[in-house]
Amino acid sequence: MALLDGKVAIVTGASSGIGRATALMFAAHGAAMVLTARRGALLEEIASTIRHDGGEVELVVGDITQAQTHERLVAVALNRFGGLDIAVNNAGIIGPLKPLVAISPEEWQHTLQTNLTAAFLGARSQIPAMLTRGSGSLIFTSSFVGTSAGLPGMAAYGASKAALMGLVKGITADYAAQGIRANALLPGGTDTDIAGDPSTKEWAAGLHALKRIAQADEIASAALFLASPLSSFVAGSALFADGGNAAVK
Repeated sequence: MALLDGKVAIVTGASSGIGRATALMFAAHGAAMVLTARRGALLEEIASTIRHDGGEVELVVGDITQAQTHERLVAVALNRFGGLDIAVNNAGIIGPLKPLVAISPEEWQHTLQTNLTAAFLGARSQIPAMLTRGSGSLIFTSSFVGTSAGLPGMAAYGASKAALMGLVKGITADYAAQGIRANALLPGGTDTDIAGDPSTKEWAAGLHALKRIAQADEIASAALFLASPLSSFVAGSALFADGGNAAVK
């Protein structure tokens, strides 16, 4: 069953990892896609796959820390596909892997700008377009880091990801009554380009009750739930797709 027939979705950070898997899965479920990342060549590969399988997709190569990138994404969704129903604000960075006092103010600011302020900029552009539809689903990729656990050397990352829950709750308070559902998706360790070498992945697997890390498609499936009518009464929530990580801390 195609869960997103007739829907239009934006995915940021779509060139690899969870963003790539989400873009492909949403397209397979019938959504017209508007994708962004900085690496245009990788976006073109994903677009080619979507079009080969009969889907519709447009690309915006850009920097998600800039408001104009989000404005362009929404403009493409409106002008090319007639509206916007779903936005997965997924792009982010790990940031400095250092103890707190070794983090420079510039590194701290860059991490929060990429992981938190960019999500605000996205929502600020996306919500007005969704309001014209009378409904919409906003999904923010957070993390178990900073929410259920802290990890050494990841204070900036954890703070930025935990703060997304405040954003989700604020959007819910402001716009849920108008049909806008905002939720955070909290993945556990996931086998992506930034997951590290085999020894790092093995260490990360041990943090999870399932004793493995996720495949990107498994996290995309959770995003699909939040985007689809299956989650029609889910708003302002944190969905842990973390292999039981939060449960065993």
